[in-house]
Amino acid sequence: MTELTLFLSTALLVFTLGIQQLNVQGNHYLLAALTSLLIGGAQIYLWRTMPDATVSEITATLMGGPVGIIAAMYSHPRLVRLLLRRKK
Repeated sequence: MTELTLFLSTALLVFTLGIQQLNVQGNHYLLAALTSLLIGGAQIYLWRTMPDATVSEITATLMGGPVGIIAAMYSHPRLVRLLLRRKK
């Protein structure tokens, strides 16, 4: 179970870091502020869990990164379109 939560936490962390970078580049201030909260939560979980990680937990953590960044790159333009459409 810890492997799954580490994978998901890393995927969420890298996803939100990628989204954050794209939000900053696009001057999406509110979205950038909101993603900062998610980044902090994912980092706190990793900091608390990783000091005693096993090899399988480290592997799961490393596998979350590529999944997170690809998901961010794919979903960011769609999320911005969806969120900006609602504001108008």
